[in-house]
Order: sequence, then C-alpha cells, then structure tokens
Amino acid sequence: MPLGCVSASNKRLTQARGIPLILAAKMEEGLSMSTYANLPAPSPEQGLNRYLQEIRKFPLLEPEEEYMLAKRWVDHQDAPAAHKMVTSHLRLAAKIAMGYRGYGLPQAEVISEANVGLMQAVKRFDPERGFRLATYAMWWIRAAIQEYILRSWSLVKLGTTSAQKKLFFNLRKAKSRIGAYEDGDMRPENVKQIAHDLNVTEDEVISMNRRMSGSDASLNAQVGAADEGTAQWQDWLEDEDANQADQYAESDELNARREMLVAAMDVLNDREKDILMQRRLRDNPVTLEDLSGQYEVSRERVRQIEVRAFEKVQKRVKDLAVERGMDVPA
Repeated sequence: MPLGCVSASNKRLTQARGIPLILAAKMEEGLSMSTYANLPAPSPEQGLNRYLQEIRKFPLLEPEEEYMLAKRWVDHQDAPAAHKMVTSHLRLAAKIAMGYRGYGLPQAEVISEANVGLMQAVKRFDPERGFRLATYAMWWIRAAIQEYILRSWSLVKLGTTSAQKKLFFNLRKAKSRIGAYEDGDMRPENVKQIAHDLNVTEDEVISMNRRMSGSDASLNAQVGAADEGTAQWQDWLEDEDANQADQYAESDELNARREMLVAAMDVLNDREKDILMQRRLRDNPVTLEDLSGQYEVSRERVRQIEVRAFEKVQKRVKDLAVERGMDVPA
C-alpha cells in the first residue's frame, strides 16, 4: 500500500490511539496495525517526559532472547515477536532523536520518525549476521530522522546529493568546533577550515550556511504591529522586469491591429484572400509554383495577385487606423 494510503478502519484506530498517520501508513508497508496496537506515541499534548516514562517500562532484551525473537519473525512472521523487539528499543530511538534538536521541528515528530526507522530495521533484521539489533537499527533510525528533517525543515529542498546532506547535518558541529558563532556570513578563514574538514568546496559551505541562517517566511505575514494596519509582505512585491502599464497598452494596440487586419481582408475576393494568406500569413509560405498549379495561372500572375491584394489590405488598414484615431506609419 502506498505511503499515506491508510485504510479507513486503521485510520480510525490510529487516531483513537494517538499514533501519527504517517507512522501508521509506514507500519502497513510490512507489519500489520495490530502488531503495534499498544505502542506508545509521543505527542505535544502529553509531553515528552510522560512518553519517556512509558517507554522505560519495556525491558531490554538479552542477546539470546533477542536472537530467538528475531528468528521467530524471520521464519514465521511472528507479530508479537516483532512488537517486543521494537518496544525494547524505543529508548534507543528516542535517545538518537534527542540528538537532532535545534532544527526548529517538533521533537515529538522527530521521535515518531525515529520509531519508523526502528520498525524498518526490525522488518529487515537478520539475526544470523552476528550483530545486535541496536547496532543495525541505529543506521535506519538516523536515516529516517535525517530524511524527515530535510523534507520538513524548509520548503526549498536543501540536500539533493549525499555530500550536501552530509554538509547540512555537520555544518553546525563544524562551526561550533572552531568557534564560528557569528551571525550572517562566516569569516573567510572559517569557511576555508570547514570546507577542508568536510571535504566540500568553500562555495558550498557559504551557500549552505546562508540557507540555514534564514527560515521560511510567509508572504501573507503582516508587516508591523497589529494596530498599524493590515499590510502584508506580498503587498511590497514589485515586478522589476517590465512596466505593466506599457505591457497592457502594447497588448491592447496589438489586438486592435489584428482586428483591423481581419476587417481589411473583406476588401478582397476569395482568390486574392487565399493567395495573400498562403503567401504572407503562414509560417511556411506556399510557393508561387504550387499556387500557379492550384489556380492554373502562371507564377508571375500569382505574384501580381499577391502584390495587388497586399496593397489593397494595407490601404484599408490605414483607413481604419485613421477612423479609430491611431498612429498611421508613413
């Protein structure tokens, strides 16, 4: 089932138990909803302290017990075994999620995404590889959190390559390590040092630092205090490329000239109108030879008809322009 397409019954169950819909959608990718019927979910309403207290109630697993649970899931798709592996590692997911504070995103959502990564790790865990679930799961947890942050931190996509993603999540640490706490652009020596440490170009460091320094702002945000009026930022936007009044005037004149051309064509008979349109008003004009064959006259005669028709239309257009008070070219 595609992400976000949660069934109606599971959607009601999800909302009743406080589990985020995105979490429920990803559950349905591999494990059934009933597998996590009693899984606690962080929420801003109940507070993180209460959630952390709830997940401490789940005991940690001994290596042998973890191995047997994983075997039951791999061999028999035992849902209770998968549930127990997830709940025993909720503290690990929360601990990793806490390390991603400072991005301006709700911590409850970050923890929820960490739990999604944990579930994916349990789904794919192979106990025969010889390492513990925690070692394997932390990579899935971090990947889920980082993808959520990159997706939600800004409307503008920040990281499109692995190098840019690495820079996004390591720039703050690098700045803190060298004491680059200034607002705005960093000093050239700091930029050079960070670029060297993270193996990226100086331009990439400058660009990412500027993008991370400014947050998204709504164009509908009010300017000034509430009692100063209702002006919004979008009211101050201006198109500097062209003058709208001039554009409107040019468009209006062009439409008028087109109307005059259509009206002027009435002075021609059917043959003159057809020859003029095929010779002067088509993107790919018809040749004199083709038209001479169509009307069974010489090419010179076709040319004469074309010239005469053009002169008649030109004169009529000038007359109409004078009648409408428009400028007439000499």
